[in-house]
Amino acid sequence: MNKFDIPIFKLSYDLYKTLHQYRKIIPKHDRFSIFAKCEQSLLDILELIILASSQSKKEKLPTLKQASLKLNVFRIFVRLLKDVKALDSKKYIILENMADQIGRMLGGWIRSSKDV
Repeated sequence: MNKFDIPIFKLSYDLYKTLHQYRKIIPKHDRFSIFAKCEQSLLDILELIILASSQSKKEKLPTLKQASLKLNVFRIFVRLLKDVKALDSKKYIILENMADQIGRMLGGWIRSSKDV
């Protein structure tokens, strides 16, 4: 199986594409601060998922935990975008639901990596 075929990568990739579509509606003063942090967190998550998919079972756990931490950071920044009204509630819910799905997948991957 190709590391780009795993469901968590596909969903994270789609989350980035969705976030990127919202870029043009984010006010300029938020686009280069909070929104940029959201983008970077998500890019880091994608990178960590790719890294974990190519690591041995023993090496995966720290990488997956780091991805989980980055996902939590992403969630905080997305909530902040909503709270400062740079992002409407409907778009926030879309991003949050996708992040929740990724979190569940990541949690399962972390649990299965602990069993080794």
